[in-house]
Amino acid sequence: MKIIVTGGAGFIGSHTVVDLLENGYKPIVIDDFRNSKPFIIDRIKKITNKDFISYNFDCGDIKKLNSVFLKEKPDAIIHFAADKAVNESVYNPLKYYHNNISTLVNVLSVVNKSKVKSFVFSSSCTVYGVPKKVPVSEFSPIQTAFSPYGFTKQIGEQILSDFVKSNPGISISLLRYFNPIGAHPSGLIGELPLGVPSNLVPFITQTAIGIRKSLIVHGNDYDTTDGTCIRDYIHVLDLARAHVLALNKSSTNNSAPLILNIGTGNGSSVLEVIESFKKVNKTNLNYTFGPRRDGDAPCVYANNELAKKVLGWEHKFSLEDALSHAWKWEKQLNKL
Repeated sequence: MKIIVTGGAGFIGSHTVVDLLENGYKPIVIDDFRNSKPFIIDRIKKITNKDFISYNFDCGDIKKLNSVFLKEKPDAIIHFAADKAVNESVYNPLKYYHNNISTLVNVLSVVNKSKVKSFVFSSSCTVYGVPKKVPVSEFSPIQTAFSPYGFTKQIGEQILSDFVKSNPGISISLLRYFNPIGAHPSGLIGELPLGVPSNLVPFITQTAIGIRKSLIVHGNDYDTTDGTCIRDYIHVLDLARAHVLALNKSSTNNSAPLILNIGTGNGSSVLEVIESFKKVNKTNLNYTFGPRRDGDAPCVYANNELAKKVLGWEHKFSLEDALSHAWKWEKQLNKL
């Protein structure tokens, strides 16, 4: 089974490609490396001891997309290609509207002329905005998005909902994942922020190794147990597994997508993550408190019962596992 993975060299995409290769699929990666580096492709091959095809271009180039689809004749698509920094989207919304929405439309335009039977979309818990109660389930109301990034995911889901109505032969899954962290246990691939990290864990690891002087905790006056934001941190390998399992699942309603939350079902505060990192990796960490960051919701974590039921999926890795693997990746990366 041939699977095109857009953004397949990125953080979640690269781990999903590993899972695909290890389970007998034939992934075809499309990535322009705006959020990654070409060496990740070689690292995936080293981890799996398997070869695969990769293309280096922007999915905004519909001519190249058409060419690849005609040549490779994929059976399914896993669509990751998008910009993903919540805070950056607040200050540069047009970049997010252009890249995240037009890229999806381009891919679907090509899919519409192909024989693709399954489409898995990388959505996000940001579609819930600031939830009125937690944990959030797939039936929780969709609130006003707290950021342009979150709004692009809401729009993306609506586009796919409309698309499947006119293409009932295609199975579409929307995976609303929570906060991916960690790295491959080998330390060969992981999250690779280019510039100052926008996510918590790479900022922690870069501070611990000395790249950053201090971690800034954005806000300590939220209505939470310790005043810092609470999130559902899920190991990237668990998240990758869910994407691969979703390839062979479809909605019971052919005119609507399958929507699933992918999270652990547990919330951890920023300070809890910091203390856990220090304990599991036996290292110190300098941090200070700063103002709240635009676009951040106080508390979000998942009700994941539907994913367990539909996919037969369970998260296997703990928060401590993820933080240990992320630290191993950072130390290896610092040697390059």
